[in-house]
Amino acid sequence: MDNLAHSLVGLTSAKAGLERLSPYATTICVISANAADADFVSLLFGDRWTLLQHHRGITHSVVGTIAIGLMIPAIAYAIERIISSIRKRTPRIRFRGLLLASIVAATTHPLMDWTNNYGVRPLLPWSGHWFYGDLVFIADPYIWLVLGTVAFLLTSDTKRKMFGWSMIGLIATIVIGLASSQSGPEGNALRIAMAVWLLGIALAILLRRLQVLRGMGQRSAIAALAIVAVYWGVLAIAHRAAFANALSIANNVAASRGEQVMRVAAMPTAATPFRWQSVAETDRGIYRYVVTTGEASTVGNFARFGKPTGAEAQLASLAEHDRRAQALLGFARFPLARLEGDNCIGQALVQFADLRYTEPGAARGNFSVNIPVDCPSR
Repeated sequence: MDNLAHSLVGLTSAKAGLERLSPYATTICVISANAADADFVSLLFGDRWTLLQHHRGITHSVVGTIAIGLMIPAIAYAIERIISSIRKRTPRIRFRGLLLASIVAATTHPLMDWTNNYGVRPLLPWSGHWFYGDLVFIADPYIWLVLGTVAFLLTSDTKRKMFGWSMIGLIATIVIGLASSQSGPEGNALRIAMAVWLLGIALAILLRRLQVLRGMGQRSAIAALAIVAVYWGVLAIAHRAAFANALSIANNVAASRGEQVMRVAAMPTAATPFRWQSVAETDRGIYRYVVTTGEASTVGNFARFGKPTGAEAQLASLAEHDRRAQALLGFARFPLARLEGDNCIGQALVQFADLRYTEPGAARGNFSVNIPVDCPSR
């Protein structure tokens, strides 16, 4: 998930009771809820392929989560001890309480990341196997709205905080507005989300003026987290129906071509539980199409990509030794290789892509790469 969602979960969790465990617990909850994404520092020591290789790696694993949960309160405790010594006052942090708050908040990060189709690797360093929840798009405005509304009502008690919340609301509104400008079903779903978002902001402002949640801080925060959990449950039901449709379509198409289905995925699209991006792999190809949670029929964008064979497969095998290809293939859930051009004279260009996010031929982004290889004749 995006870092706004992680921050809101950390803040709401604090307001749900974790903030009572120790002074500074709210700040630690927000930091711990985001800390797993510190793996972005790998970009400083390499390129985007280094980042792709390490993102959602050890910091998102069980080991990494425990380490983050322990390290952040330990650092905070040490800093506060030093400051207290300099100012000659008694330290206020209750380490055990801060430790519990940090571990709970840190655990929410890989859990939330598991719910989308990017996946996590919780068993590192022993196993690099990816796990996918396939429930929620990587950024969800409805989660922003539910958690953000409650967090705003519980924390906007000063002009400075009001300004901060105003900036967050403005930026999120711009992001949703820009995303909803696209055409087609995706744009329609986002335009509905935009309308709900604006209505939610207006309601949040009204509730603040009326001070509706006065004296209900912890209960309202718990309710917001419960609503998100129920939302996940509804999406899980929708995903089950979409997956059944995706599997039915894959079996029918594969049978008509004499192919055997190997695996199928139904993955969420932005702001709707009714439209799912599906990918099905057979022994001879990979299919990419869209299904709904209704009757088992494709909505559109149906495409088939054949797996490389013969000389094309030989060139793809050579290209796999490239560092960039290895990074992409280690991440890709549905990798596909394609040779650009029909003849191999001198040098060939092999295109790798992860069909979850892009199709072969895309020259930019972290989910496709073009690798030049020498032809076998050379």
